[in-house]
Amino acid sequence: MFAINIGALAEPAALVEASKHAEACGIESLWTGEHVVLPDPQAPPSPLPPHTPILDPAIALALAAGVTSRIKLATGIIILPQRNPVVLAKELASLDVICGGRFIFGIGVGYLEPEFRAIGASFDEKGRRAMEYLAAMRSLWSDEAPAFDGSFVRFSGVQQKPRPLQNPLPVVFGGHSRPAYRRALEVAQGWYGFSLDHEQTAACLGEIAALRDEVERPAELGPLEITITPPAGSLPDADQLARYAELGVDRVVPMPLAGNAADYCAAIDQVVAAAPR
Repeated sequence: MFAINIGALAEPAALVEASKHAEACGIESLWTGEHVVLPDPQAPPSPLPPHTPILDPAIALALAAGVTSRIKLATGIIILPQRNPVVLAKELASLDVICGGRFIFGIGVGYLEPEFRAIGASFDEKGRRAMEYLAAMRSLWSDEAPAFDGSFVRFSGVQQKPRPLQNPLPVVFGGHSRPAYRRALEVAQGWYGFSLDHEQTAACLGEIAALRDEVERPAELGPLEITITPPAGSLPDADQLARYAELGVDRVVPMPLAGNAADYCAAIDQVVAAAPR
């Protein structure tokens, strides 16, 4: 289920109620979105009105972690080029420890220039920055003697503990472009497509398939896991879920348009009723 930290679910009691209900119903994972700021007034390509409440993903998932024990907790996505990778590595390692190794790190490169400008982050070469930031974070998470000497990140002679319980921490790369598909194939366990119907999903997966012969995928990453969020408010029925599965989708993450926790929980019930056992 998507948007566990947005809109009505940004209210802590609602987030807690929905998280507990999702786990009790057998939902596999809860996903957060991210925008640190939104342009005011709203203008394309900004996805939300400027006064939409959005909890920080790591904080929202830490709250969900405290009231659940099995459900996976995922960022869908964190805009990595906007973040300090060393600080973010600490936050996400801490989150994986707190939740008992249930975290999925979803990454995007961002697209709202006013957001980058407000944060003071560079909008230039954001794809390169994301790839380098991820590599630096993985050094902190996994290397005996973490060190990195890149164009944007440099460190050595440091340790960062605790490390994530999961090694490797699962990474999902989002985006609907050839560079995004290439990044997912090169460095991630999965690819995440957002707000895609069946036809759009098929087109994206076709482009990914065409890239497989060009991209050397490390064997340790395994098969590319495919995650899709259908268009907002679309709660797929059994036939629609089957169509996604036939396309090769591994995980469907619906985004309810919920006015309160009760609406969100009702959407969970609807999705669970449609899902194959």
